[in-house]
Amino acid sequence: MRDKGNHKRRIVDLSVYLENGVLSDPPPLSPRITYQDHRQTVAEFERLYPGTTAADYPDGEAAAAEKLEITTHNGTHLDAPWHYHSTMDAKIGGPRRSMTIDEVPLDWCFQPGVKLDFRHFDDGYRVSAADVEAELKRIGHELRPLEIVVINTRAGTRYGHGDYVNSGCGMGYEATMYLLERGIRVTGTDGWSWDPPTRYAAERFRTTGDKSLIWEGHKAGRDIGYCHLEKLHNLDSLPPTGFTIACFPQKVRAASAGSTRAVAIFDL
Repeated sequence: MRDKGNHKRRIVDLSVYLENGVLSDPPPLSPRITYQDHRQTVAEFERLYPGTTAADYPDGEAAAAEKLEITTHNGTHLDAPWHYHSTMDAKIGGPRRSMTIDEVPLDWCFQPGVKLDFRHFDDGYRVSAADVEAELKRIGHELRPLEIVVINTRAGTRYGHGDYVNSGCGMGYEATMYLLERGIRVTGTDGWSWDPPTRYAAERFRTTGDKSLIWEGHKAGRDIGYCHLEKLHNLDSLPPTGFTIACFPQKVRAASAGSTRAVAIFDL
């Protein structure tokens, strides 16, 4: 596309659909969308415009509309620090009350992007700080504060399949802190969770008894507050760098997350 100043850009959609019948979440958390066509809403318009009947509307049609029964964590969304814990920033002058989604600085949500390719890691693999460092070395990139770092996992190929929720690798505490200590404040994944899939994390806890493994990537926000994107899409089409990510969240007052139409923007 071209803007009024003849500036060319390419926009890549990084978001999944919000839709019925796709296994994007564990079944109890799945979204429910009720569709109303143009004729089904005529009665509502008759109440808005007293004295009208269906015959008064062109072709007997009012408006199409949808009713959503969702959580703020359905579809592609941005998690706020409030989702992970009630406090944040214990290691940088805190702790203080965690930010809710309406308090997240919008500047965090429009920054140069960096993609780390972890598709070769097995399902349930717990990414380490050394893995992050090795991938950055491979792509020849040094992190800069506020860049948005996204991880491309095997889960990207499993979206819509029954095993999606348990697919892909995830970020451990160490790996997450490696990013946060270098000024990163928004991260993202094409998996269902930033952490290793719960099935594998729960088994690690069961066999080791190590409580620090419980939601460890998320809980890093207790030490340095940050946001992350979940259920991204099309990460396999991105190069390691050279694009900007926009991921402004829906402004839900005092909420733990907000839906976003995340995109990657390439200047041509």
